[in-house]
Amino acid sequence: MLTTLSIKNYALIEDIQMNLQSGFTIITGETGAGKSIMLGALSLLLGKRADFSAIRDPEKKCVIEGTFNIAAYDLKSLFGEEDLDYEDQTIIRREILPSGKSRAFINDTPANLSSLQALGERLLDIHSQHETLSLGDNDYQFMVIDSLAGNSEKIKTYQASLKELKHRERQLGDLKEEQAQASKEYDYNLFLLIELQQAKLQPGMQEELEERYEELSNVEQLTEQLGSAVNLIQQEEIGAAASLREAKNNLQKIASISTNYSQLFERLQSVNIELDDIATELESSLEKVEANPEELSQVNEKLQVLYNLQKKHMVSTVAELQEIQQQLEQKVSVSENAEEAIKKAEKAIFAQKEVLRKQASEISASRKAIIPKFIKEIGAILADLGMPNAQLKIELERQEEFFPNGQDRLSWLLSANKGGSFNDIKKAASGGELSRIMLAVKSILATYSKLPTIIFDEIDTGVSGDIAQKMAGILQNMGKNMQVIAITHLPQIAGKGDSHFKIFKEDAAHSTITNIVELKGDARVEELAMMLGGKNISDSAVAHAKALLN
Repeated sequence: MLTTLSIKNYALIEDIQMNLQSGFTIITGETGAGKSIMLGALSLLLGKRADFSAIRDPEKKCVIEGTFNIAAYDLKSLFGEEDLDYEDQTIIRREILPSGKSRAFINDTPANLSSLQALGERLLDIHSQHETLSLGDNDYQFMVIDSLAGNSEKIKTYQASLKELKHRERQLGDLKEEQAQASKEYDYNLFLLIELQQAKLQPGMQEELEERYEELSNVEQLTEQLGSAVNLIQQEEIGAAASLREAKNNLQKIASISTNYSQLFERLQSVNIELDDIATELESSLEKVEANPEELSQVNEKLQVLYNLQKKHMVSTVAELQEIQQQLEQKVSVSENAEEAIKKAEKAIFAQKEVLRKQASEISASRKAIIPKFIKEIGAILADLGMPNAQLKIELERQEEFFPNGQDRLSWLLSANKGGSFNDIKKAASGGELSRIMLAVKSILATYSKLPTIIFDEIDTGVSGDIAQKMAGILQNMGKNMQVIAITHLPQIAGKGDSHFKIFKEDAAHSTITNIVELKGDARVEELAMMLGGKNISDSAVAHAKALLN
């Protein structure tokens, strides 16, 4: 529960502090006194984004701080999840700096807005004047039923499964798009692939073919030059081999005279061996040189195939052509195997939908189980609030579509009068009836959720007299199990509070400020009397006020 609230330099508030108790607390004040300002400050503690324009004095920082006694609400695990230090007396502080920056702290540990929101949802519910209209909002209706049914974890699990389904459906869409694109290009890619495969590409083949082409294209020159070389070496009298043998014989005769001559002889002998070997290879090469127009044509044809492929694919090597061939093989394979991949994806989607249907059935079963009890409880409360003939009907219809919270369509229908027809609740109920229905819903939710604190901002709109008295009784009864704070204009409700605060505006030196004071004793009687009869307080109004308090 909220035990203290401190607000400094916020809107019309200069510096106020409230010390709050458990039970039922009343806040009253004239229209425009600043009640909505206080709620705005509280919203900052719950994680609402800060507005720099809300700072009263732009030269000073704005500070809103709330102390919450949370010992009885089992929130240690939440603090652990948010990596925060747990304290039974937890302090939440928001600061808006003159620079425009906003800071948040939980037990003096810096915190982000998501942590404030996660904690705020477990600490405080602010029911604004406009929230009553949300009774006709389908999301709110589902929230009520699912809160009572305890469907929170089931819906989280379902939503994770739904996210997976959406992911798989996107994958299937991508596959089908790829298949459509691949089908358009399949024939052309297959043609290009076959062309490359027929070329039987091998590393180094281009160099080998070009070399062979040069040999076959230059047979006459090769024959002439190789023959001449052989002749120059092998001529009997003037050939290089004969001359070398004669020189070798001359040196052999003087080799024994000195080491120098012996070494020269050995070198000549080595040259002679090498020359004989060269001559043998030249003769062998000459024998192999042979005009072969057919082979030349074949080699030229293969080279032209390579050159044409390189030109078509705008590359210059066989290695690059081989890389393109691999890419084409992959594209053709994707197209040929796409049907199988699509069938596999469709099967996975079908299986995922079965999982979702099972999870949605569990959620729907929980809703169906709680609805009759909820209708009975709300009917009893509405009877106490002067709507004995009001009947609420909640229709739950299973759909094929997967919605964010299951497969149900939900409708809240109301028959406000005896024998009346059922219509959508936002059309069937007046403003005052909506207020009473919302109070009934909130009181039931409070019992189930065990929320520490709930704040009602003029939940009594559109009601008066005996109905207001009964509404006050319900609020007072709620205060026995939780902290209830009600901002009200009705003395019947104000008189039921365990404690009572008044918000008012007053003129300071150079400005108007909002202040708050706790009313006790005669001051509270006076406030109630003014609510009953205006500023000119009569004895009867005072008596009536005392009667309300008693």
